[in-house]
Amino acid sequence: MSLDPQVRAHLDTLAATGAPPMHTLSAPQARQQILAELDTGAPPTPVAAVVNRVIPGPGGDLPVRIYTPEGQGPFPLVVYFHGSGFVVCNLDTHDGICRHLCKGASCVVVSVDYRLAPENKFPAAPDDCLAATRWTAAHAAELNGDATRLVVAGDSAGGNLATVTALRIRDEGGPALRGQLLVYPVTDYHTAGMPSYAENADGYSLTRDSMIWFWNHYLNNPTEATHPHVAPLRADSLRGLPPALVITAGYDPLRDEGDRYAERLQSEGVPTVHSRYPGMIHGFFGMTGVVDQAQAAIDEACAWLRQVNS
Repeated sequence: MSLDPQVRAHLDTLAATGAPPMHTLSAPQARQQILAELDTGAPPTPVAAVVNRVIPGPGGDLPVRIYTPEGQGPFPLVVYFHGSGFVVCNLDTHDGICRHLCKGASCVVVSVDYRLAPENKFPAAPDDCLAATRWTAAHAAELNGDATRLVVAGDSAGGNLATVTALRIRDEGGPALRGQLLVYPVTDYHTAGMPSYAENADGYSLTRDSMIWFWNHYLNNPTEATHPHVAPLRADSLRGLPPALVITAGYDPLRDEGDRYAERLQSEGVPTVHSRYPGMIHGFFGMTGVVDQAQAAIDEACAWLRQVNS
């Protein structure tokens, strides 16, 4: 399938800004640039309440943002880890996604502002995400949530952190999970030789050079790339993980590693729904109001969350 025309128009608009490639910037410069690119000016989706607070984390205070839907609880709980390449983005950049999931799936969403690289390299981010998931389960009643209906979720690097959290809960103990929502997740290192890394290396927002830049910031050294908490596709076993929805995009360097992760989950007995959006690019999940298929993906995610928490 060819690139969606709405996505092409979006890419042309970004190109017209003349912004430099991310991999040519410092981490602080890249953060400022991504904030400007993601500011669509669209009105926020209304929910019953949005509260910022700080919880205890392994590295100190850990900021979270808690979204509560309309209606009577206790509600299902979703712990959301934003995309970032482990380096950029924050609670504000993914506010829209979290509001959509909160309202569409009628769930409490706890969005986690985990520590970013290069200031905090691996394993700071997965340690924060595991701690936040355990905190959410322990404080479910306080959040008007149901600890028995708990899902981890994330996009891109956040998808990596969601499935790594699921792996660690399986192996290290923790709250039972109903599911894992993985949106174009990072599941392997950039040297794995996936065809999509070559096919979509440039021209579709996320580039291969940017992924190398992200990895160089995140890891202490390249030898960590084979660790399953870095590259979950390299885990010895995926058996026993919670049910998954894996969403991938056709024009994404990460397409193939997301596809292969979904295939491995299915082959190892994990109930898995895999949806590839062939005309989409990395990041499309956050493009509601700009790209029609973004709303379709949000709707699919919300329907899956309602089903897995039923």
